[in-house]
Amino acid sequence: MAGSLFNTLHTGYTGLNAAQVGINTTGHNIANAETEGYTRQRVVTSAATPINSRIGNIGNGTDVQDIKRVFDNFVFDRFSTVSAEKEYSQFEQQTLEQLSTYFPEIDGVGIKNDLSEYYNMWQTFADNPGNDSIKVALSQQTQTLTRHINDTQDQVVKLQSQLDDQLSATINQVNDLAKQLAEVNKSIDNAEVAGNYAANDLRDKRNVIEKSLSQLIGSKVSQGQLQSDISFDSNANTRTGSYTLNVGGFNIVDGSTFHPIHINNDQNPLGFNEISYERQDGALLPMSDVIKGGKVGAILSLRGGAIDTTSGMPVDGTIQNVITQLNAFSKGLVESTNNLYAQSSRTKMESSYIELDANDSLLSSNLNINEGAFDMIVYDIDGNEVARRSIEIDVYTSMSGASGSNSIEGQILANGDDNGDGNANNNIDDFINFSYKANANGDLKLDLAMDNLFESQGYTFAISDQLEDTSFASGSNFAGAIGLGKFLDGDSATNIRLASEFETNPTSISSGFSGLAGDNKMALAMVQQQFESYDFQVANETYNSTIYGMFDITSTYIGVSTNAAITKSETVSTQYNATELEYMSVSKVSIDEELTNLIKYQTSYGAAAKIITTVDQMMQTLLGIKQ
Repeated sequence: MAGSLFNTLHTGYTGLNAAQVGINTTGHNIANAETEGYTRQRVVTSAATPINSRIGNIGNGTDVQDIKRVFDNFVFDRFSTVSAEKEYSQFEQQTLEQLSTYFPEIDGVGIKNDLSEYYNMWQTFADNPGNDSIKVALSQQTQTLTRHINDTQDQVVKLQSQLDDQLSATINQVNDLAKQLAEVNKSIDNAEVAGNYAANDLRDKRNVIEKSLSQLIGSKVSQGQLQSDISFDSNANTRTGSYTLNVGGFNIVDGSTFHPIHINNDQNPLGFNEISYERQDGALLPMSDVIKGGKVGAILSLRGGAIDTTSGMPVDGTIQNVITQLNAFSKGLVESTNNLYAQSSRTKMESSYIELDANDSLLSSNLNINEGAFDMIVYDIDGNEVARRSIEIDVYTSMSGASGSNSIEGQILANGDDNGDGNANNNIDDFINFSYKANANGDLKLDLAMDNLFESQGYTFAISDQLEDTSFASGSNFAGAIGLGKFLDGDSATNIRLASEFETNPTSISSGFSGLAGDNKMALAMVQQQFESYDFQVANETYNSTIYGMFDITSTYIGVSTNAAITKSETVSTQYNATELEYMSVSKVSIDEELTNLIKYQTSYGAAAKIITTVDQMMQTLLGIKQ
């Protein structure tokens, strides 16, 4: 069988059809040149099945085999990964730069400057112990310092709260995108059910969602076989088959099935959101520890991922570390200051409320009390020391107990001859009344008070740590730990403040130990405090440092973390730009290339049309011969 004019006409028609498909595809590329995630497409053609004849195979035109997208799965995977790293590093940098603005120490302002002015005011007070105006100025400077600490901590806590809100919003966005991804997978399966054609635009849409999820939460895609077609394009390869998208080993999308990430704060007393994955049996598995990438990974790294089940606070995270360090700095400042100020004599001392049963060991509690001893000292109206007793604290010491026992109460009330004068009526047990009772709410408080008779005669008492060396920081810290005779109130950066009695009456601030006019020993001890080293408990670590040094630890930690984040962000941005350029060179539409293809297909279309007009003329000639 030989080819006829009609076969030739068909050959021209296939050429027209192939050119038309090429023009349509090129137009589609040009129209989507700026569409996010769009991958350029190419028409794949091949010679049609030839006609067998006695003289050989006669060509039968062209067939359009497929329309494929130019897509490199390896490059896309690298692009998605570095996109997640870029989102992580940029968010971390922005957050830490904001955090750094709360600590402007490099400009000579901030908490450290206020702390320096605070100690300068104590020195001025020591030089002028009887000047009431200086007492007022000291009160104001102390309030300036404590309010600055409060405000700074408040800003840090609000930043952490904002991160928690962003965590909730981002997880909701992840769930929305993952649900869309499952629906797109279903649409792709339906479109490609026969296995003949690829749903190019749907696959582009899926890649956009995959990249977005990678940026948000560092997700990874696992899919079946990798297929490539070097004859079509050396860069073209894509994965087909079973599909899963997982986060930290948890499958969020499995084909067309979506498994939402749970986020709630119902069980958290402080309202912090916790992330979990619902297993098939309904059990919720914590996910925070396994999410390391994308924006969510950055949020968890900053806010803190793991949550303490008792306190409800994060136990890690950059922001939480700053909060913890500021609290440790403030608590150390409060306790060391109050432990010193307890040496100023008075007629009554009340502790803060304490969570410690009367018979529990002091050293086994969460109070910052050290093994050692402190002295109870009584002064007469002329400032003379008339009695002194050493109170020992060891692992067995409790707050209350019978007279003569190892308890604080037992040692204070024990009968003794503190002065060695044989007089049984001028000893600590005669002067001091001890009370450790609970209020209506069950909160315990220690009250030490001068006996009414001796109080009426002008007697006062004080507490002074016995020091292992000349350092103020080497004692038992009993008075400071429970807040006896306090100058500062509070136990954290959130609530540190000047004791209320000195806010309302600054002139009652004492400059000395004995209450004698001109005594400036207390003020000098406060000046010396800035040079002493103390133990600051920060989570599971203990820092032995000065008060300035502890604050420097916090500000340095912020500065180093911020600089590291900036360097990392710059490095990742460079990697991202290089990977993006590589991805775009493979898949992005080139207008110049598409216009060239348009001219090529236009020429091809005209040539195919010429075949048809030529065949038409031949047929007209043939019909004319018949007439």
